[in-house]
Amino acid sequence: MSKNARRRSDEFLRISDQFKLGALVTESSHPVTASLSEVAERDIAEALDLLFQVDEDVVRTFAGFVESGRAKAIRDTVLGALRNGGRLFFTGCGSTGRLSILLVSMWREFWQRASIQQRVGSQAAADWEQRAFSVMAGGDFALIKSVEGFEDFAAFGRKQLGDLGVSARDVVFAITEGGETSFVIGTAWRGVEAGARVYFVYNNPDDILRARVQRSREVIDDPRIEKINLTTGPMAITGSTRMQATTIQLCVLSAVLEMVVRELIDARGANTDTVPEQYLSSLKELQATLRSSTVREALARLVALEESAYRRNRRNNYYASALGIDVLTDTTERSPTYCTPPFRKFDDAAAAESWAFLFVPQAGTAAAWEHILRRPPGCIEWSPDEVRQLVGEAKAPAALETVRKIGCEQLLRFRIGMDGLEARRLGRGDSAVGIVLEGEEALWLEKDGFIRSQLSSAKESGAETGLVGFGSPQFLRKVETAHKDGLPGVWVPVPMPQSGLLLDGVTRAGVKMVLNALSTCTMVRLGRVMGNYMIWVVASNLKLIDRATRYIERLTGLSYDEANRRLFEAVEYVEPRMKSDRAYPPVVGLAVLRARHGISFEEAERRLMSSA
Repeated sequence: MSKNARRRSDEFLRISDQFKLGALVTESSHPVTASLSEVAERDIAEALDLLFQVDEDVVRTFAGFVESGRAKAIRDTVLGALRNGGRLFFTGCGSTGRLSILLVSMWREFWQRASIQQRVGSQAAADWEQRAFSVMAGGDFALIKSVEGFEDFAAFGRKQLGDLGVSARDVVFAITEGGETSFVIGTAWRGVEAGARVYFVYNNPDDILRARVQRSREVIDDPRIEKINLTTGPMAITGSTRMQATTIQLCVLSAVLEMVVRELIDARGANTDTVPEQYLSSLKELQATLRSSTVREALARLVALEESAYRRNRRNNYYASALGIDVLTDTTERSPTYCTPPFRKFDDAAAAESWAFLFVPQAGTAAAWEHILRRPPGCIEWSPDEVRQLVGEAKAPAALETVRKIGCEQLLRFRIGMDGLEARRLGRGDSAVGIVLEGEEALWLEKDGFIRSQLSSAKESGAETGLVGFGSPQFLRKVETAHKDGLPGVWVPVPMPQSGLLLDGVTRAGVKMVLNALSTCTMVRLGRVMGNYMIWVVASNLKLIDRATRYIERLTGLSYDEANRRLFEAVEYVEPRMKSDRAYPPVVGLAVLRARHGISFEEAERRLMSSA
C-alpha cells in the first residue's frame, strides 16, 4: 500500500464516525427489489414493475403530508415572504441540487408564458419570475457533471447562499435526501443567520439521524428551523436517493409552489386549500398507469434498445426540449451511481466517449443552457483568496483545482445545442431517443421538427430509434398517427393524468419515475447492480466513500478499517483516469477481487471489464 493511499485512508478513518451512514433508512435494502438483478435478467417488464412498486412509497408518504395539512401553512409563509418583497431559495447537492434547479426552472417557465403575462401583466410576471433561486453544490456546472467533494463542506453552502444576498425577508428550502449533507446544512445555518425562514427537507427518521449524525441533530433540535420529514423508506436501489427520496421532495415542493402561483395570479383570492388533494388523486392515477402492462412492456423494449447499444460500446443520444432538464438530470446521475463516463466536452479528445448525451433544439449551446435553466447559467467563479479562506491552506490546492474546472466557460464546452450535433453523429449500432411532451407537438409531428428530423437522420445512418411521449391519450394518439413512415423503432406512450395543475408537477414526477426506471433497469441489465446494490458506485465524496467501504466490508468479510484501506488503494489505481474523464473499472469490484483472490490490479481489472 502506498504512503499516499494510507494517508488518505487514515484521514478518512479519523472522521469516519461523522459519515458512517449504514444505519440510515435511505442506505437500507428495499425488500421489494432485493432480487432485482435476477428478475431483470429474465424479464425486463417484471423488473420495471418492481421499481414502480417501490414508487408507491412516494404516494403513501405524499398522502401523509396531505393529511397533515402542513402545505397550507408553508404556502402562507411563502406568500407572505413574496408579497413582502422576499425571495425563495432552494438549496441542495447532487440529486437535490438538480431538483432545486428543476423547481426554479418550473417556476420561471410558468411566469414566462405569454398567457400568464396577459393575465397578471408582463411587469408583474417578470417580477415574480425573478424571485426564485437555486443553490446547487458546485453551481450549475454540477447539473451536467458531479463536482467531486463539494458537498462535504458546510462552508461552501454558506458561501453560495450568502453570495446571493439571502436576507430576513426570504424563505430557504434546504433539501437533503439523507438529512446529513454538510453543504445543505451549511445553507440552512446561513439562512438562519440572515433571519430567513428556513425549512429543512429530508428523508430519514429523526431518531436515527439524531443518534447517528451530530450535524443533523443540531439542525433537527434547533427551533428556528422548520423540519419537513418525508421519509419514504429504503430506496429501490440501495442508497440511490436520486430515486424515491428526491421524487417525494419534488411532489411536495411542487405542490406548495402550485398553491403559491395560483394565489399570486388570482387577485380575487383563490382557494388553493384543495390543491394537495387534487395532486394526490393525480399521483395515484399516475402510479396505476406506470404499473400497467402497456407502459411497462413498451418501456422494456426501450431498455433493451439502450442496453444493446451500450453492450456494443456504442452511444445513445437523447433529443428533448421542454423536458431537457429532466433528461439531463437523469443522464448526469448515471455517472456517479453506475460508473459510466460523464458527459464529454466537445473538444476533449482524451476523455471517454459519453454513453448518453442530450441535445435540445437551440442553435447554439449558450442559448441551449438558457433554455434548459430558463435563465443564464450561474457557475462558481471564486478567487484563490476566497477558496483559501473557506478551506485553509492545506486543502486549498485541491479545492482550487476543482473550482478552476467548474466555471461557466467550462460549462459551455458541453455542447448540448444543435452546434454539438456534428461532434456526435450516430451510426450503426448506436441509438437515438426522443422525449416529447404534450404542447410541443411540432417537434415530432412536423416533418422538419427537431425530434422528428434527428430520429430520421439517425435511422438513415443505421442507428436504432425510440420515442417517449408524455401527455393525454388524445395527444398520444396524434403522435401515433405520424408513425406511418416507420419512425421510431420503439414507441413508449405514457398517458399523464389531466390534473389541470398549472405547474404540472405530477407530470414532472411521472417523467422522473419513468426516466429513473429506464436508466436503472438498463444498468441492472448491464451488471452494474447486484440484487439491489449499486456495486459500481463512484467514491467521489465522504458519504460515497463510506458506502463503498461498507460494500467491500460486506462482500469480503474484512473489517471496516481494512476495507477502507483497500478502497483507497483502488482509488489511487484508477484516479488518473477518473480525473481525466477516461473509462475506468469500479473501485469496489477491484478491491473485492483483490481481497478474495490476491491478484494484481491489472488482473482484477481484466476480469471485471471482460464480464461487464
